[in-house]
Amino acid sequence: MKRNLLILFISFCFLITGGCAVLMVGAGAGAGVYTYVNGQLKRTYQAPFETTNHACFTTLENLKISITEKSSDEVKATIRAKRTDGTPVTVKTVMIAPGITEVSVRSGVIGMWDKKSSELIHASIAQRLQG
Repeated sequence: MKRNLLILFISFCFLITGGCAVLMVGAGAGAGVYTYVNGQLKRTYQAPFETTNHACFTTLENLKISITEKSSDEVKATIRAKRTDGTPVTVKTVMIAPGITEVSVRSGVIGMWDKKSSELIHASIAQRLQG
């Protein structure tokens, strides 16, 4: 009898813990979750494609990162730039759906990516899109 109660109690604890984890993930998704793969720091913003692109350009200009090349069509854009120390920066935007845009930022060269710089750029983009 005690064993059945113990198993029931442990199962209940797992259910409670699992439910909280799901809520935390949901809350995190609203706050903006980043993925970092192969030097690209990606985040999805709830903002139109053109608005997001404008925020990306303004962010790079304000951070004194000079734009060297840009290309765009109606659903994706790429901005290539260089920081003042010559480190390359690439910002790509892709329209996921109307009003939802994914932005990936890569700062540095293969094997020497600068995640902190990419995080700073994303933080500035997010601030512009909120304000």
